[in-house]
Amino acid sequence: MEEKMKEKSSVSMGNGQEGLPTPCFVVDEGLIRHNMAILKGVSDRTGCRILLAQKAFSMYALYPFMGRYLDGCTASGLFEARLGAEAMGKENHIYSPAYREDEIEEICRLCGHIVFNSFPQLMKYGKTAAAHGCSIGLRINPECSTQKGTGIYDPCSPCSRLGITAGNFRPDMLELVDGLHFHTLCEQDADALERTLAAVEEKFGRWLKGLKWINFGGGHHITKPGYDIQLLESCIMRIQSRYGVQVYLEPGEAAALNAGFLRTRVLEIVRNGMDIAILDASAACHMPDVLEMPYRPPLKGAGMPGDKAFTYRLAGPTCLAGDVIGDYSFDAPLKEGDVLLFEDMAIYTMVKTNTFNGMRLPAIALQKEDGTCSLLREFGYEDFKDRLC
Repeated sequence: MEEKMKEKSSVSMGNGQEGLPTPCFVVDEGLIRHNMAILKGVSDRTGCRILLAQKAFSMYALYPFMGRYLDGCTASGLFEARLGAEAMGKENHIYSPAYREDEIEEICRLCGHIVFNSFPQLMKYGKTAAAHGCSIGLRINPECSTQKGTGIYDPCSPCSRLGITAGNFRPDMLELVDGLHFHTLCEQDADALERTLAAVEEKFGRWLKGLKWINFGGGHHITKPGYDIQLLESCIMRIQSRYGVQVYLEPGEAAALNAGFLRTRVLEIVRNGMDIAILDASAACHMPDVLEMPYRPPLKGAGMPGDKAFTYRLAGPTCLAGDVIGDYSFDAPLKEGDVLLFEDMAIYTMVKTNTFNGMRLPAIALQKEDGTCSLLREFGYEDFKDRLC
């Protein structure tokens, strides 16, 4: 690479998280290993290849560790492609709804697999990709919605821009194409994949034979307790056997599911119809999926409103009136300085943080399997200022 990644110094905090600042993302290496072992088991038993979808988790300090279990990375743009190439150095895939002309050469140098969203994109950049030795794919849209209540995350919703429908498919233009890619799921079990595959085979199966690979995309909750791994593996092996193709999966959430935490501190308690605890963590800045999805993140030791003796609304410190994380109950009253620990805060958190209101970005720490913590990165004023001019 022309430019090596800057190494981040780490500071050991000793045993436990007590010395860590707030707000701070803490990723547990042992829990990451647990997820990696599950994914590696699927790969070993089926022969499929599993990639880290960096859009969900881009903590590159862990890429060498995760690379012992995974086959590589997948990217949604140039910068993720660079990160995957530099930090993991294994297979590097990319998909984008549309590529920039001034970036395509570098993307093709970095990525061994490139997926185009349309035939016009294939016509525009296919020869460039082929000249760089890229394996070329097309994203298809099987028009099979399996999600409920999450339309913002449904690539098969009406008028979706993501993927080529059967009605727009051009089999006469497959000369440069090695594979097909679909991504239709979001936090779903293997039954949704099974239904989707039926639609894929019905609409595109006739063109799969003769291709080299098919990518099932992400959204597979493989590491969630109760996920039907046996059905997933059956789907993988059936497609590989029937069409003679290599199956790829690119889960992001499954790689780091339930493996991270967000430490936050109570700054103030106010009352307006109920008790409201203002934290130094913000839904708007530090966990935006809470507002976008929306959802109520789990909080260690807390219950639903009314379950325990003391109920509070937890909210962020920004000027946004809707910067509210949710309502939780506790065994004892909260007080200024109390530290709270939100759970499942590795995925779609670090990658989506922002500095609205000049908010400090959460620090990033790693908890090793022996219980010791290392503070890998802290952010300050310059990180806020350097994004502006």
